[in-house]
Amino acid sequence: MAAPALSISKKLRYGAEAAIFLAFMGIFRLIGLDAASAAGGFIGRNIFARTAAAGRARKNLAMAFPEKSEAERDAIMAEMWDNLGRTVAEYAHLDKFDVEGDDPRITVTGGENFTNMRGRGLLVLSGHFANWEMIPLTGALLGLEGAVVYRPPNNPYVDRYISRARALKGYTDQISKHHGVRRVFTNLRSGKAIGILADQKTNEGIAVPFFGRDAMTTPVPAALALKLNAPIVFVANKRLGGARFHVTLYPPLEFTATGDEKADTYALTLLINRKLEELVRADPGQWLWIHRRWPTPRDIASSKRL
Repeated sequence: MAAPALSISKKLRYGAEAAIFLAFMGIFRLIGLDAASAAGGFIGRNIFARTAAAGRARKNLAMAFPEKSEAERDAIMAEMWDNLGRTVAEYAHLDKFDVEGDDPRITVTGGENFTNMRGRGLLVLSGHFANWEMIPLTGALLGLEGAVVYRPPNNPYVDRYISRARALKGYTDQISKHHGVRRVFTNLRSGKAIGILADQKTNEGIAVPFFGRDAMTTPVPAALALKLNAPIVFVANKRLGGARFHVTLYPPLEFTATGDEKADTYALTLLINRKLEELVRADPGQWLWIHRRWPTPRDIASSKRL
């Protein structure tokens, strides 16, 4: 399905936004990866941290970790903003990351959990940990064939830049979450992998506990796994300092279906959320806390009207 044509006003707005974005990417490219990452961290801590998203992140942390002190939550937020700023700057240098060579920048644990699954339809799940682009990039560098499902930025010019940056290391097949259902099925049925960041709220999802509270969660990974008998492998990413990362690949989730499609989809989605929560709890500063993960009173009222 072709994207709708942009109005003149949107073209002008997106063009102006893209010009600023590309100017920063040019500067980040010019100064080198390590300096760019450090500059991005400074921007994250001092500019991103003062946006409206900071209030949402603070509320999310309070709901997830009521036992933590305000100082502990502030420390988690500081690490998160640093991570986010660095991640944005690192888009200018995605071609510099590798799992081997003189300066690989990515170390890997559990790579056999990918190699043992080659040739079989596989769901690779994760969340927005550290620089989340390292997760599918690592899969591509380890020779895993398949595609990643992503939510395109609203700005199509920025989307084009990011898509090209990803493709530089073989991370080429990128499927928009809005228009790619057929391609997802085709990949899985042909024995390839599909990568999904499964930690965002979706209004079309189902209410499943996450940190002890119902969160609107996509049932798609569970439904795909059940329908196509596809294993689910979780991946976590940790920033080690600067622009260096450690990616951990876990063994496939263990789940026994009962044959009740609705009940099994819910139970497997719950298991997915529990694994995501486990990974977040292990290192909360590595996760992106700004998503609208839990429903607001307005969301609940809207769902009751449906």
